[in-house]
Amino acid sequence: MNTSHVATDRLSTSPGAVGPELSPCGKRPSYQAARPRRRPFRQFRPGRRRLRPVTALVLVLIAGTVWGQQLENFSTDAESRYTYHNRHDPNGIGKFYMGREIARVMGFAGAPWLERDTREEEERLSLLVKSLDVKPDMVVADIGAGSGVIAMLIAEQLGDGGRVMAVDVQEEMLDRLRERARKRNVTNIVTVRGTSTTPKLAPETVDLAIMVDVYHEFDYPFEMLLGVSHALKLGGRVAFVEYRKEDPTVPIKLVHKMTEAQVIKEASLPEVGLRWKETIGVLPRQHIVIFERVASLEKSIGRPDAAGAAH
Repeated sequence: MNTSHVATDRLSTSPGAVGPELSPCGKRPSYQAARPRRRPFRQFRPGRRRLRPVTALVLVLIAGTVWGQQLENFSTDAESRYTYHNRHDPNGIGKFYMGREIARVMGFAGAPWLERDTREEEERLSLLVKSLDVKPDMVVADIGAGSGVIAMLIAEQLGDGGRVMAVDVQEEMLDRLRERARKRNVTNIVTVRGTSTTPKLAPETVDLAIMVDVYHEFDYPFEMLLGVSHALKLGGRVAFVEYRKEDPTVPIKLVHKMTEAQVIKEASLPEVGLRWKETIGVLPRQHIVIFERVASLEKSIGRPDAAGAAH
């Protein structure tokens, strides 16, 4: 049985033939400078000019940046959620969260592997996108978009009225994604440079977030999932697509798999404000575990307004 790691879209990935590179975890960006107070937007009145779409998009991105800074500074005892062990799986980083080891992240050299011709046959990506029930005019966040294989497929389903927010921590991946989108004349993908603790998405702006074989590699899974949840509209969904650990025939290294029960345990923390909706089992190697946002979380973190000023 082939036990080599099959890389998929994630914050940064590489094929099994390429040596793993540790993600730059452990040092989060510091945002110590005081943010200036800003005047709130005036209430819209009939006769006033509406914001142009480009202006509105810029404001959303600004709000996402400030919101991400707030998430990074949330929970001063964040490290208490994690434990570290010297003896661990060689494919993990020795950092543990809720009973599982966090897997190593692969590097930008794996981009061609993400785009391999056999991927559709192995993972049925088209069936994955169909299973997500994507509707026109949705805003979909692809967390750990990599070189954009999944983002491109979703963009086709959305049409001109929808938008894909393609989030990744590596600028090289985002550059490659933008170039691929340009060659294909895809104009409804917006790239976002995230960090290891936040996707840098504005609150309550996303209808659907998808994480394809990436969540198990997050250096800070609690903080990232909190950021994803805050980005969802009330009733919005998040899809965890993970290799089935329950199935020993799935040819993936153990630390790169997750059981359905483990996903549900981590995503059901009350602080996150999510509720399990369904698990879809139509893919040959992965399960699709769907949660929906059911709670407003502004009590945990102050919410910035549309201009990016924190209340």
